[in-house]
Amino acid sequence: MTPSLTLHPIGYLRTRQQVKFQAGHQPVAAAEASNELDLLPGCNYEQALQDLAGFERVWLLSWFHRNTGWRPLVLPPRGPSQRRGVFATRSPHRPNALGLTAVPLLGIESCRLLLGPCDLVDGTPIFDLKPYVPAFDAFPSAKAGWIDEMETELREPPRFTVNFSAEALTQAAWLRENWQIDFTARLVELLARDPAPHRTRRIRRRANGVLEIGCGAWRGYFAVADTTVTITALDAAYPMRFLTREGYDEIPDRDAQVAFLARWPSPF
Repeated sequence: MTPSLTLHPIGYLRTRQQVKFQAGHQPVAAAEASNELDLLPGCNYEQALQDLAGFERVWLLSWFHRNTGWRPLVLPPRGPSQRRGVFATRSPHRPNALGLTAVPLLGIESCRLLLGPCDLVDGTPIFDLKPYVPAFDAFPSAKAGWIDEMETELREPPRFTVNFSAEALTQAAWLRENWQIDFTARLVELLARDPAPHRTRRIRRRANGVLEIGCGAWRGYFAVADTTVTITALDAAYPMRFLTREGYDEIPDRDAQVAFLARWPSPF
């Protein structure tokens, strides 16, 4: 038995998705996205890509490079707050942090693949890519265990209505118009289903009772009354002392967060 194996990336994914919140949990075919897979030069990959152009989708075998460990039981972000065995989920927290995802292939330019919606973040190492073959790779009638039960529940209309306060609307418009940043649709999607505290969905109750949801490099504060969720304010995820500290230039949306906090200082 071989105690260890050595793998080498064939390339790296380039995308606007800097944090997991932006990537979502599975690629959505209807979403507009433009991602690129840059294969490493000098490896004869141009020849290896021959004949791939006729395929509509490709499988990407990737590495969850931001993970530092694994968990035998994980809390899926969708559905009820119930832990599942990691091998019964698509969680990235695995013994070997390997990912497998099918993405639309939009074009090929030398050693660069133009891809559609993808659930990976920028800089993800890619170990291999294979053509998606519907006759062999799709089994639409196959049972999916607890996921089938969850999907049945999720097909029901959302239980909560999500509203924005005047301040939250002003903040969202400012981010959208000045920085082309808009996470409100994803925020509404999560809170409309279940605004209860949930570690994986990054929903928590702060010491003063305020409910908070993490949105990648941003936060949303909200209150719940019966079946109505009111988003009271948005906030930067990082305090000003970190954003302005030397060596922290790679924080996602750093300049936007600095400008936001100068206009709306964090209440915490």
